[in-house]
Amino acid sequence: LGDCLNPVSVMFKVYCLSVMTLVAATYTVVLRYTRTISSTAMYFSTTAVCITEVIKLILSLGMLTKETGSLGRLKASIVEHVFQSPRELLKLSVPSVVYAVQNNMAFVALSNLDAAVYQVTYQLKIPCTALCMVLMLNRSLSRLQWFSVFMLCLGVTLVQWKPAEATKVQVEQNPFWGFMAIAVAVLCSGFAGVYFEKVLKSSDTSLWVRNIQMYLSGIVVTLAGVYMTDGARVIEKGFFYGYTPWVCFVVFLASVGGLYTSVVVKYTDNIMKGFSAAAAIVLSTVASVTLFGLQITATFACGAMLVCVSIYLYGLPKQDTTKLPRADTDKEARQKLITV
Repeated sequence: LGDCLNPVSVMFKVYCLSVMTLVAATYTVVLRYTRTISSTAMYFSTTAVCITEVIKLILSLGMLTKETGSLGRLKASIVEHVFQSPRELLKLSVPSVVYAVQNNMAFVALSNLDAAVYQVTYQLKIPCTALCMVLMLNRSLSRLQWFSVFMLCLGVTLVQWKPAEATKVQVEQNPFWGFMAIAVAVLCSGFAGVYFEKVLKSSDTSLWVRNIQMYLSGIVVTLAGVYMTDGARVIEKGFFYGYTPWVCFVVFLASVGGLYTSVVVKYTDNIMKGFSAAAAIVLSTVASVTLFGLQITATFACGAMLVCVSIYLYGLPKQDTTKLPRADTDKEARQKLITV
């Protein structure tokens, strides 16, 4: 109760909520802009994903330096957990590959779907994560959570039933490929998130050490992706071909946003995270109407509303019913004594 009444902690939680919301909404809108509206030469999305991994590695090294307190301890930690732990690197290469696929699919999806439609549909990561938690971590979901999962799926179905069109986007788009890209992305998000959580909880190794192990593998994986997908064109035109300040902003948001969310998420509860996701949907919709001429349909509005409500319901704390049977038993016992 004291923590709730503490204005500093409340303000900090509001700050966390605001940043998470702005990062999520701005990332999708700006990425969509760079793939559809921007008049400059199209950049290679695979290089953007690769640079994101490099920046995350540098930021994680900085955080580990702060955590260890000295360069000597930092060096010892890196030698122990990176150079002398090939098995751990291999273990973290699994989410690296999956996250690399997920991040590339985001570019494919936002090249073919509006930012608001993407933001709503991407919430399918919640049921995917829930299913992975049940299968991989032996977690259980309450009836309300299962209900909210079905409600969310219904909402996404309505949004995708007749996707809202953006009048200001002139490039050729394929909504089906956009939806398939999101489907792959949410599957990757659910599996990789739960797998990484399982690895974190299997030992006392620092979060930043685990991040470094994962991003090292990620750089190798994404570089391989650049070579296999755009290798010839990158050699011909250059690694940073088509980069503008807006593209750099996308890379910045992807880098800092992911790390920031992983840090601040422990200071907020599921209800606040739900509000954040719902607010990001609203902001993305407003931005899409303004920037891309999105025409909102009745099915989109109903679907988006269902998704927002389902996110809120999913994040509600489980009711503790462990004491109820005991109370009923005590009441029955007292009634028996009175009868006797």
